[in-house]
Amino acid sequence: MFLLYTGFTVVNCPEGMVIYMEFKKIGVLTSGGDAPGMNAVIRAVVRTAGKAGVETVGIMEGYQGLMDGNFVELNSESVSNIISKGGTMLYTARAAEFKEKSGMDKALKVCRENNIDGIIAIGGDGTFRGATELSENGIPTIGLTGTIDNDITATDYTVGFDTAMNAVIDCVDRLRDTCESHARCIVVEVMGRDAGYIALQAGIATGAIGIVIKEVPFDESAMIERIIKSKAEGRRSFVVMVAEGVKDAEGKPYGEGLTLRIEQNTGVESRFNRLAHIIRGGSPTLRDRLAASMMGEAAVKLLLDGKSNLVVCERNAKIVTFEINFALTLDKMYKNKLKPGDLDRFSHSEIKDMEVLAEIRRQEIRDMYNAALSLM
Repeated sequence: MFLLYTGFTVVNCPEGMVIYMEFKKIGVLTSGGDAPGMNAVIRAVVRTAGKAGVETVGIMEGYQGLMDGNFVELNSESVSNIISKGGTMLYTARAAEFKEKSGMDKALKVCRENNIDGIIAIGGDGTFRGATELSENGIPTIGLTGTIDNDITATDYTVGFDTAMNAVIDCVDRLRDTCESHARCIVVEVMGRDAGYIALQAGIATGAIGIVIKEVPFDESAMIERIIKSKAEGRRSFVVMVAEGVKDAEGKPYGEGLTLRIEQNTGVESRFNRLAHIIRGGSPTLRDRLAASMMGEAAVKLLLDGKSNLVVCERNAKIVTFEINFALTLDKMYKNKLKPGDLDRFSHSEIKDMEVLAEIRRQEIRDMYNAALSLM
């Protein structure tokens, strides 16, 4: 059991923390990498809270702004035209001090001095670690996914993913035009950190002849043979999609060396293109605006209903929640990053649930990759 301010009680439960208090003012922040749709979340948070009679303050530059007390008042009018804008109007920044006790103490002090009763934190796994620490230290917090990588295992979808994929598709379609003209192969590296979702799905959507991701073994020789065969059949342009997290034996980006080997082994003139941060910007798609709006509304309602230490997710086209520590540990399990003691706080049934969810994600990747191979 934890104490929340004087006279308020927080009860730990599998669905997060249940808080008994009245909310008058909440804060909203964006942290980590920006993602299209973050502004749509902010808008949904402000408008949902306002209709409940709760004031919202924007916390500038993520957890750094929380420690610094860098706030801006938000209302329905100030967020009226941000749903179509990329990036985040609240900006974002890395905050190394927030990981230390001194940083957390600053944040807690600022919240109490400014009468902030709770926080909605939008971002990825690093954002959620900060959110659960705030919850456990007396500031009820709800996390909401905002990352183009779609690499949060607990959710099928993260805000920003669809816009990023559409940006990749647009760029690759343009690259293919010139490849077709010159009979070339273009090897395209896309963002996603260690996750291959962008490369895999955009690769299928652009008709790639090869897709390289960390989650599935890549048969380079088989791809080389496909290019040679397709060239003999009259094909002029080739696209190979590579996830940025894939490295060669020397730890260098895999796509760069692959480009040289393709040209050497097929005779097809080849070029390497790193799309990088260009896919993080731009106006969010309908998919991202809708997901952001629904998740933002749900996050506020959860907070005002007395819930905390939860992350809002989407599974099977429905809004669901997971306790943040559960979601973070599930992510470690899926990514093979568990450390001794990470599972000690969870019951046998909870660990089993994690194993099932991790395997569902692995199987989804395998099935999609196999489908991609059959279309090449």
